[in-house]
Amino acid sequence: MKKVILDLAVTLDGFIEGPNGEVDWCIMDDDMNFDGFLSSIDTIFYGRVSYDMWGNYQPETNSYPTEQTLWKAVHSKEKIVFSSKNVHDDKATFISTDIINKVTEIKKQGGKDIWLYGGASLIKTFIQLDLIDIYRISVHPIALGSGKPLFEDLKKRIELKLIKTNTFKSGVVQLTYESNK
Repeated sequence: MKKVILDLAVTLDGFIEGPNGEVDWCIMDDDMNFDGFLSSIDTIFYGRVSYDMWGNYQPETNSYPTEQTLWKAVHSKEKIVFSSKNVHDDKATFISTDIINKVTEIKKQGGKDIWLYGGASLIKTFIQLDLIDIYRISVHPIALGSGKPLFEDLKKRIELKLIKTNTFKSGVVQLTYESNK
């Protein structure tokens, strides 16, 4: 069965974005093997706002070839957008109701895993509904002091098992946890 993987950057003090939504602190090192992660998934879950911003993003024509290759790989995946509004787009499937059953159906389809891209509201919903199988959290060597926290308004504890740790040349430490569902 497919797994839902939250692959996300977080600051040392636990924020996924700054107070004004900024993510300029995120580091993308070549030793992070993000291409390897992308090759392990075939589906991306977006919230509507994140999809509107990034779901069809195209890098500038003069951008680095590695950036163009990255976005080509991202856009080759099936896109599923969770939105309270009923929207239609021929490049994505939109889900507005019955999240738990729809996610369960998608996971049973087989194939590669699913990247829970976000945004913050969708991540919070998936955490509260216990729909995340793997937490792959990259802790960046910066503290913001305020912003949007990763874990917010938890209704119960989330018990996780550490399955892998990676340290990168930038000082980013990637922690991969499995949910103890």
